Amino acid sequence: MKSLQRLVLFSILTLSGFSFTGFSQIEIPEKPSKEMAVYDAADLLKEAEEQKLRLKLETYADTTSTQIVVATINSLNGEYIGTYAAEWGQKWGIGQKKEDNGLLILIAKKEAKIWFSTGYGLEPYLTDATSKTIIENIILPEFRKANYYEGIDEGTTAVFEVIAGKFDASQVKTSSSKDVGWGFAIFPILIFVVIFILIARKNKGGGSGKGNHGRGPDLLDFLILGSMGRSMGGGSFGGSSSGGFGGGGGFSGGFGGGGFGGGGAGGSW
Repeated sequence: MKSLQRLVLFSILTLSGFSFTGFSQIEIPEKPSKEMAVYDAADLLKEAEEQKLRLKLETYADTTSTQIVVATINSLNGEYIGTYAAEWGQKWGIGQKKEDNGLLILIAKKEAKIWFSTGYGLEPYLTDATSKTIIENIILPEFRKANYYEGIDEGTTAVFEVIAGKFDASQVKTSSSKDVGWGFAIFPILIFVVIFILIARKNKGGGSGKGNHGRGPDLLDFLILGSMGRSMGGGSFGGSSSGGFGGGGGFSGGFGGGGFGGGGAGGSW
């Protein structure tokens, strides 16, 4: 019976592990031959709004070299938005080569979710906590009124201010924090610790009589721990360039960055 229970546990961990690895349940769009600041697959923006937002982000990129991409999709199809956004940012190579100063703002229409995924070069300036403040208190109030352009416009302006050191978080009423990247990162570690303790306790107390003081871990134990190790292996996507084309400033030089980790912040409306 115990072997059956451990076999079931191993099967569950193996299946659930895909959500922690780099395998997306939905395809990430191919990197465009020409860089774009707005990818509105869910049609949340009117054509004039999209053009206005694109001009704003391209102008900002040309003057600062920081690339911000806003992407909307119809559905995540069960994918965790934080993982999917990081993989997207890495695949497209958002940001400048060797700078990794990119930001992907991903919006999922069906699930009503948004996520900020930052390149390593932006993380010291746009922290997960600051991203959460912008999302919860600037963007989402507009999204809840179906004012998608207004929310994105005001949110990206706040990002500009953060990077320039002009954003005053004390002037923004904060909400309870959830969907912050560190929680996603530590969750599989906690599962690993719990499973390890359970296996250790079982092995320690497994012996009875005639000097049998327990037994070592068997094959299933190693498989369970091994599946946990693989599950935790997908939290970061490297700090190097993802092979983007062009190396100039702004969007005119193309995507050349990458270096997106598993951090970030998100929310829902």
